[in-house]
Amino acid sequence: MYIERVPNRNSPPAVLLRESYREGKKVKKRTLANLSKLPDEVVDNLRLSLKGASVVNQEELPELCTVLRSLPHGHVVAVLGTINKLGIPQLIESKKTRSRDLAVAMIVSRIINPTSKLGTVRGIRAETASSSLGELLACIIHESISPNPENFINHHLR
Repeated sequence: MYIERVPNRNSPPAVLLRESYREGKKVKKRTLANLSKLPDEVVDNLRLSLKGASVVNQEELPELCTVLRSLPHGHVVAVLGTINKLGIPQLIESKKTRSRDLAVAMIVSRIINPTSKLGTVRGIRAETASSSLGELLACIIHESISPNPENFINHHLR
């Protein structure tokens, strides 16, 4: 079964629920129902359910999922993409290393939200992130590496 929109000359298209079948070597189609009077939203949901997708009611959606935290992402991708196109990471260090990622993170962070080195480290850490920069660069600073952000800065960024 499938839904087909059949154009009409001077009126809106007919929305039909159809099924295809074979008679000998010929493929034919049979109209099961005219769905033209139904709203487009209902027809779209019916089309999805015929394809095997589960359809969720819009009113139930807020109850099904809760956003715990949402980090800004678009501006980080734009700045990081520009930095990569300019070849700045290769100017810092030819091989991809943790220190190069941290330096790029510092540059991106200073462009997006100018702050101190300690503020940059806090912005990259997963627990205190203010954007998706740490996840994009895969250089989220874990407690096991440096429990004190000031020691991390002194060791890696000076």
